[in-house]
Amino acid sequence: MDHPRILFMGTPAFALPALEQLVNRNYPVIGVVSQPDRPQGRGQKETSPPVKILAQKLGLPVFQPERVKDPAFLEIFRNLNPEMVVVAAFGQILPKTIINFPPLACLNIHPSLLPEYRGAAPVNWAIIRGETTTGVTIMLMDEGMDSGDILLQQQTAIKATETYGELHDRLAIQGAHLLIEAIDLMSAGTALRQPQNTSRVTFAPRLKKETGRICWQSPAGNIVNLIRGLSPAPAAYTFLGGQALKIFSAGYEIGHPDNAPGTLGAVTDRGLTVTAADGYVFLRDVQLAGKKRMTVRDFLRGHRLDPKTILG
Repeated sequence: MDHPRILFMGTPAFALPALEQLVNRNYPVIGVVSQPDRPQGRGQKETSPPVKILAQKLGLPVFQPERVKDPAFLEIFRNLNPEMVVVAAFGQILPKTIINFPPLACLNIHPSLLPEYRGAAPVNWAIIRGETTTGVTIMLMDEGMDSGDILLQQQTAIKATETYGELHDRLAIQGAHLLIEAIDLMSAGTALRQPQNTSRVTFAPRLKKETGRICWQSPAGNIVNLIRGLSPAPAAYTFLGGQALKIFSAGYEIGHPDNAPGTLGAVTDRGLTVTAADGYVFLRDVQLAGKKRMTVRDFLRGHRLDPKTILG
């Protein structure tokens, strides 16, 4: 079976394992489309996206249109004449012109069990909302948001202490392997497509700054899920003395606290105790604005805190 000529479209680190798999298995990747370089960090230095960096290392042609709908890029696209388009966290909505062009398919790797968690941040929201399972879907793209027919799905358990970063990396690898299977099925003409059950649709909206702000009046388990779901970036946060304090790792215990939510308590082997609505959260790794990330014990060596300080 001949491999199809593939145009790969992706931008962040999530897409890297898929591109690596395609190249390592000698699938003909005729080009890579990624978002334009953007200013990043404190110095706002122009930075290339991870997929562009990998594509250049692999010697693949790279295209970075500001908008894939622009006529100039659409002409490039038609000249490339791909038999299949593979999309992995590209970051732009594709026009019908691109979706319907390749004779085999326009495939998308989505890190959820669609139709659950359609949208921009499915991995984050699955953890934040306390899910115990998630997975990866390979779908045929249409003009809707993650609404195309399903080709393949693979489920995985979310570990009790797993962070967004850890789960993201696992799903990226899982999705890359499932993609290869889907491409081969499409090439052989043996793929089965299943429409999504619209009665089960849930959404994973784009993260906002306010998403990460901890409400200490919430249940302790919910607070820890928020911390896990945003770690290592963009990170959940609270305020200490008017300064933002990011929190990357925490545990919790249900109890009957006497103090107001957000009140600091003792430092134990589990971390710095903070009162929540129904128990206690134990902070382990933190970062004060303008400082480095550190363990809470290292942090407390340089910051003497009043035990009755209230965070937030």
